[in-house]
Amino acid sequence: MTTSTARVPGLDRLLLLAVVALSVLGCLLVWSATSTRDDLTGGDPRAYLDKQVVNVALGLGLLLVVLLTDHRWVRIFAPVVYLASVGGLVLVLTMGSTVNGSRSWLMFGGLSIQPSEFAKLAVVIGMALVVAERSEGRRLRGADGATGSDVALMLLIAGVPAALILAQPDLGTMLVLSATVFGVLAATGADRRWLVLLGATGVVGAVAAVAGGLLEKYQVDRFLAFTDPTLDPRGAGYNVEQARIAVGNGGFFGQGLFDGSQTRSGFVPEQHTDFVFTVAGEELGLLGSGVIIGLLGVILWRALRIAARTDDVFGRVAAAGIACWFGFQAFQNIGMCLGIMPVTGVPLPFVSYGGSSMFASMLAVGLLLNISRRAAEAPAARMQPSGRVLVRA
Repeated sequence: MTTSTARVPGLDRLLLLAVVALSVLGCLLVWSATSTRDDLTGGDPRAYLDKQVVNVALGLGLLLVVLLTDHRWVRIFAPVVYLASVGGLVLVLTMGSTVNGSRSWLMFGGLSIQPSEFAKLAVVIGMALVVAERSEGRRLRGADGATGSDVALMLLIAGVPAALILAQPDLGTMLVLSATVFGVLAATGADRRWLVLLGATGVVGAVAAVAGGLLEKYQVDRFLAFTDPTLDPRGAGYNVEQARIAVGNGGFFGQGLFDGSQTRSGFVPEQHTDFVFTVAGEELGLLGSGVIIGLLGVILWRALRIAARTDDVFGRVAAAGIACWFGFQAFQNIGMCLGIMPVTGVPLPFVSYGGSSMFASMLAVGLLLNISRRAAEAPAARMQPSGRVLVRA
């Protein structure tokens, strides 16, 4: 932990420690998954390790910037972040590159950016800003709940990037975004009828997408393979089957870092990105996998605790939204590695290789730490040395 962060009052050190520990474990797992893959590394076994270390370092830098930014500026920049995210998604559809069947990437020389990763954060802070501005304007607080017009505006804020992501099509990110929106609405105290309506709309939309042929063939095949991996063991079901074998090989203590048989042989596709948890399962076993899940649990716990402790509407909604985002994405990623969720291609937060996911996740943690810092400073701002209570500006 740096000297600058150690002096920050109200810093949630446990949250920061869990993020750093998870990122370090992720670097080791990425290194193990790629060190023998000459087709990826070009003969340099440390190539992906070095890149991931840079990603983590840059991500921590972004985290620090958001942490130390005045909370008022965070809210001021929220619309800018949202508009930049939507602009990036539009650029993807006009000049993006297609990877694994999804037009999700912007390529600038050797640099690749996935705007949909930043869209998750943009939707969270956009919805939080709407709730904060409208509720504070009416002098309402969280217990009063969001009105119907609030919910409609929040769904509009989320609907624009969601439609652009669906057009790519990036089904995995769409599922994460949908779960995040549902969680944000629940955190605002929206009427249960809105939540039921949103859930029902999602189910009907999914059925209509499949029946109407809106999904790509490979996406439909993945869902069929999820229901029965033996249906196409050399095709759509191959990833799930190999992932299960790798995790099953680990036992309780694992085969040892850099010694996993499935990992060394390169049988699991995309093992340094979407299926990085299988490296932990095979080489670190149930014990090591449990540590990763435990660290993710600490992050979710601290995010929810921050949401519960702050009396700022924007901070409470944003923290709850980030918790929903991290929680569902982690469940989806680990679930597809275990065969209990369909393969949709979402990264494991702070663990999978990739800059866009790392940067977006670190920015979100920086926001959580900023909210925590603001919540810790609030009581002191209300109290004079004599003990008299002041009214906050």
